[in-house]
Amino acid sequence: MITDPTIAWIGQGVELHHHRGQREAARHLFAQIWDDIGGEQGDPLHVCVLAHAMADVQDDVGQELVWDLRALDAADLVTDERAAQAGVTLSVAGLYPSLHLNVGECYRKLGDHGRAREHLQLARDTIGALDDDEYGQLIKGGLEQLAQQLTSE
Repeated sequence: MITDPTIAWIGQGVELHHHRGQREAARHLFAQIWDDIGGEQGDPLHVCVLAHAMADVQDDVGQELVWDLRALDAADLVTDERAAQAGVTLSVAGLYPSLHLNVGECYRKLGDHGRAREHLQLARDTIGALDDDEYGQLIKGGLEQLAQQLTSE
């Protein structure tokens, strides 16, 4: 159970976007949270989770990539202990497959297939950190789709 109020607040934005279709409202909420946490100077866990969510509500692929790269950089500074304190059940290692998938997808959309393939491989290299549950299957499916798209383009 999430015990960190900022992570819960980010979850409200994710709910707005993914379950209510209120993408613009989610983007505004995420911007408010970004300011509240002190931007990139904030707690790396907050930066990682928020940037990962903020990337999903961008209209421009270049901006989406900027946010995804922020999330990836911040993940390198998060410890499993800090994640557990916040009530995050996923290990830090479990963040990487999704983060690399998203970065790879951005590079694919931008036509940089070399970098897209690099991140696809990094995601594949870290997929073992995920369980074979619904979330793990979702990420594995995304990796397969990215691989197919890169092959067919």
